[in-house]
Amino acid sequence: VQLQASGGGLVQAGGSLRLSCVASGSIERIHTMKWFRQAPGESRELVAHTSSGGVTNYADSVKGRFTISRDNDKYAGYLQMDNLKPEDTAVYYCFAEGYYYSDSALTGFGVWGRGTQVTVSS
Repeated sequence: VQLQASGGGLVQAGGSLRLSCVASGSIERIHTMKWFRQAPGESRELVAHTSSGGVTNYADSVKGRFTISRDNDKYAGYLQMDNLKPEDTAVYYCFAEGYYYSDSALTGFGVWGRGTQVTVSS
């Protein structure tokens, strides 16, 4: 199973970006998708999280500005980021957990996507 993340870029403060993360492989289902970010010199932090039951959670720093969503049919997850601030500048990573078929056996997985850079200028 692999994750492909995209959508990062350079934006002015107050602007918006939408990150995408698409999984590929013999996937049976994805039950959890998360977005993390890591700013230079800092540890990786959880930004948003969604489970297959539709439950979503956000870091306090992004509540009301970021929205996590998913498309189960496409094995995709999204992070809509609005009203971006310079402190949102970081490399953003997606992470997915679920099940895939390995030699016809259902096997659990947890995979990271490559990071995508988000830079917010003041």
